[in-house]
Amino acid sequence: MKIFISGGAKNGKSMFAQECAKKLSIEEHLWYLATMEPRDDEDFARVARHRNERAGWGFKTAEWGRNIALHSEEIDCKGTYLVDSVTALLSNEMFCGMGGDINKSAPEKVAKELLDFSDKAKDVVFVSDNLFCDAAFYDEWTDSYREGLAFVDRALAEKCDIVAEFSCGQIIYYKGEDLL
Repeated sequence: MKIFISGGAKNGKSMFAQECAKKLSIEEHLWYLATMEPRDDEDFARVARHRNERAGWGFKTAEWGRNIALHSEEIDCKGTYLVDSVTALLSNEMFCGMGGDINKSAPEKVAKELLDFSDKAKDVVFVSDNLFCDAAFYDEWTDSYREGLAFVDRALAEKCDIVAEFSCGQIIYYKGEDLL
């Protein structure tokens, strides 16, 4: 089963994703794929909060902030993976190590690597952030990132059996609600 969950910050997506992954998993094959590379106190606090929230759930954690394809030999084929988050993974790939430049090929790379990853794992729950609900004008970096995230999200949503969005604490299903 492949599940894609999107929505705004602090709307309950991560907790819902944990519940979905736990439901799908065989206990000894439950993985939390952490993609955030913390950079400041707020990031470290978020990582700590997520660790506390999943304590006792039976997750083994893998920290793969970039280059998912390099870890293909490590993928547990019987595993259920919670990938949290697509948003952080794309950011890591687009903006790090480029000398201040934008890696514009990152969205295609991330989409391909995540789709290949999802083919190898038994079950995957992807978490992404909805950054598309405003009409503001942004700089080139932000516009490129938002376009890239939309590309990756569409690719994953097309592949997934269940597609859901969290908005104002409510869940909206676009595909596969009856599968849960």
